[in-house]
Amino acid sequence: QVQLVESGGGLVQPGGSLRLSCAASGYIFSIYAMGWYRQAPGKQRELVAAITSGGSTVYADSVKGRFTISRGNAKNTVYLQMNSLKPEDTAVYHCNSDPVLWTWGQGTQVTVSS
Repeated sequence: QVQLVESGGGLVQPGGSLRLSCAASGYIFSIYAMGWYRQAPGKQRELVAAITSGGSTVYADSVKGRFTISRGNAKNTVYLQMNSLKPEDTAVYHCNSDPVLWTWGQGTQVTVSS
């Protein structure tokens, strides 16, 4: 059974940074493309960044140049470095495969506010 555990969220001021981590267990992590998704109140969940097994990345236009996705295959972990955060980045952030294959974890709350 695949388990995804996200961490690293919190309250940060506009312009600040956070680094999210997603620990995965129960499957061969390195063969799957992975993504970070977010869901803001009243909005649908959206994919903000994805990384293939080979390390190629893609970003939503809204985060391009500010967010960086990376993965540590030896540690079954995927990261999201978020810089220059904006209030509109406020959301619950989740990781999953891309496309989505597994049950969602609890996510980690990111709140950008002064």
